[in-house]
Amino acid sequence: MKLASKGFAITFVNTHSIHHQTSKAANSSDKDDIFAAVRDSGLDIRYTTVSDGLPVEYDDQFMESLLHDMWRHAEEVIVKNSVPTVTCFIADTFFVWASAIAQKFRLLWVSFWTEPALVFTLYYHMDLLRKNHHFDSTDTKKDPIDYIPGVEAIEPKDTASYLQDTDTTTVVHEILNKMFHHVKDADFVLCNTVQEFEPHVIEALQLQQPFHAIGPLFPSGLTKGPVATSLWAESDCIQWLNSKPHGSVLYASFGSYAHISKKDLTEIANGLLLSNVSFVWVLRPDVVSSEDVDPLPVGFRQVVGDRGMIIHWCRQTQVLAHPAVGGFLTHCGWNSILESLWFKVPLLCFPLLTDQFTNRKLVVDDWKVGINLTNQTTIIKEEVSENINRLMNEKLGDQLRIAMKGIHKKLEDAVSPNGSSQKNLEYFINDLDLRK
Repeated sequence: MKLASKGFAITFVNTHSIHHQTSKAANSSDKDDIFAAVRDSGLDIRYTTVSDGLPVEYDDQFMESLLHDMWRHAEEVIVKNSVPTVTCFIADTFFVWASAIAQKFRLLWVSFWTEPALVFTLYYHMDLLRKNHHFDSTDTKKDPIDYIPGVEAIEPKDTASYLQDTDTTTVVHEILNKMFHHVKDADFVLCNTVQEFEPHVIEALQLQQPFHAIGPLFPSGLTKGPVATSLWAESDCIQWLNSKPHGSVLYASFGSYAHISKKDLTEIANGLLLSNVSFVWVLRPDVVSSEDVDPLPVGFRQVVGDRGMIIHWCRQTQVLAHPAVGGFLTHCGWNSILESLWFKVPLLCFPLLTDQFTNRKLVVDDWKVGINLTNQTTIIKEEVSENINRLMNEKLGDQLRIAMKGIHKKLEDAVSPNGSSQKNLEYFINDLDLRK
């Protein structure tokens, strides 16, 4: 939408499966154009969907399909959209075939990175990690990583989970290797971060290729965007929140993708009980597995009563914006972190996979706007309860909120008319115009 507002004609390509899921969640037709309302406002955004190589609602082999099949369907869209002439191809960095398509059709290729620049640069320098035995090594080192350009020393435990894996023969690692082999040929990289959050990392990357921090990419209206994006039907918990005191409620959610073990979920549930803190807990039906649709301990809902509200999904920004919410128990997904920073809600961090371990480091160790749910390898209910109460405690909460104000100011300034993200977007557009 930001590019369309600058006069670009955009064709947005979604997959059949994601479109089907968001349509079902919104109780609308699979034939609906999710950008219809946006187009009515005068923005030239066309919408189409393609197969990801798998039947709708079947994702067991998504990574293999992404690697081997999806490119054919993406290529068909470019062929069909010859009018207006396609000049630029923007694709998620994980789409390893984007470079080949851009080269075949002589398009400018923009790689879009949805995670922090710190995560990008660690993957970008996998060759250095291998050379120094911090990755893909039979004698993996545990000492700090202090040789990545623009990065202060970082502990191996704070790198993305895929960089901590001992088995690097998986399809995910094949994708990562291809991604960061090809991304170095991208004409531009756009990153959903803020220049002031990661200045040294971004400056070092800009010495390698055009790298623009244009985040956070929030929809206009933030608490209610014009485009349907929820993957599940939303529950309304605002009336319940209205009945709670200011800053008294913990919001808990583990995002739209990550899974949690039954054991850990049970300890978190029992920790919530022990804490006596009011909470809204988003529990997707598949948060443990698709077979275990209600993984909570027997009797949990009855014991909690009105102190807690357990729902399958919600509009997260609307909940975070509510004055009753005083903390966010999160898996540390990057979008969740950016939204929490925007609404100045301190974080209780429980990373589960991929970039979330690095995101936790930024939140807890660097910015000091959150704390860890656990400092142990095994999660136990007593520690969960203790840290929930620490987060919601007025003394620590005030300290976190003071630090949060500074981070929020950087975020707010970045998206202002003269802010870094707005300027970086303009630099990108100007460079794009020069090279078309």
